[in-house]
Amino acid sequence: MARHHEPVNAKRRGPTTGVKYYLVTYNVLSALGWSYVLIVTLIHVFRLDTPQSTTSNAAEQAKSALQRLLELILSYIPFLPKPRTVVIKEHLRTRLPVALWPYIDRAASAFWRVGKQTAFVQSFAALEVVHVLLGWVRSPLVTTAIQVASRLWLVWGICDQYESARTSPLYATMVFAWSVTEVIRYSFYAFNLTGKEPYPLVWLRYTTFYILYPLGAGSEAFVMFSTLPSSSPLPSEQTAFSQKWDWTDYGRGALFLVWWPGLYVMYTYMIKQRRKVIGGGGQKLRPKSKSE
Repeated sequence: MARHHEPVNAKRRGPTTGVKYYLVTYNVLSALGWSYVLIVTLIHVFRLDTPQSTTSNAAEQAKSALQRLLELILSYIPFLPKPRTVVIKEHLRTRLPVALWPYIDRAASAFWRVGKQTAFVQSFAALEVVHVLLGWVRSPLVTTAIQVASRLWLVWGICDQYESARTSPLYATMVFAWSVTEVIRYSFYAFNLTGKEPYPLVWLRYTTFYILYPLGAGSEAFVMFSTLPSSSPLPSEQTAFSQKWDWTDYGRGALFLVWWPGLYVMYTYMIKQRRKVIGGGGQKLRPKSKSE
């Protein structure tokens, strides 16, 4: 889930020049890192790095047709658990135009193109907990630690450990939402530390969450969901023929349920923050917004 700490305002706490330069550098490098992740993700999903040809398109369509046929056959074999990623793909395909199916397949392979880069860039967010501990940014320590830990859990505890998470098409939408959010957020903080707040950037910072938060948090939840056994979590006759749940599965299932009220809390919090910073009409910043 996204983070909302703000840099310490120089007028209020007066960080040293060295600290200020460090924070500006950290935010600029973070924005560049997430920009790279965003660009690579878009290039992969939309095949911007591969020449389009009739032959390749025909081959891809044939491959997709064979894959769909295989999935259909497997779905009718009794007592055979169906992977969660197959279920997610089927739901997406039945609800989206056929023209978008190739992009769903590309999204399902996004981890192999951008997974390591995402984990690398995201891991540096652990420094933000250190920044709070040192008093360089004013944000609740517990909240920051939980929010950073949730991202690290997803990249290292979920996607790095489970094949079903790495092949989920929602991995791409999760990374897309993360990267757009972080490019805007880190750019905003870098400008804030230099005493500047371009209104377009402020507007993006406090407006894009309307779409990016549900997209990002929802994708996070269902990427976790894809790692759960396909059988019922309750003991039944079905468990004799399919995967059983262990305590780690119940833990991820509990996190899946907790994710939704967490999204609601953060979503409503950002709505309140937008009203405080931009105002209901969104016409101009409040005079005191820089110090909040």
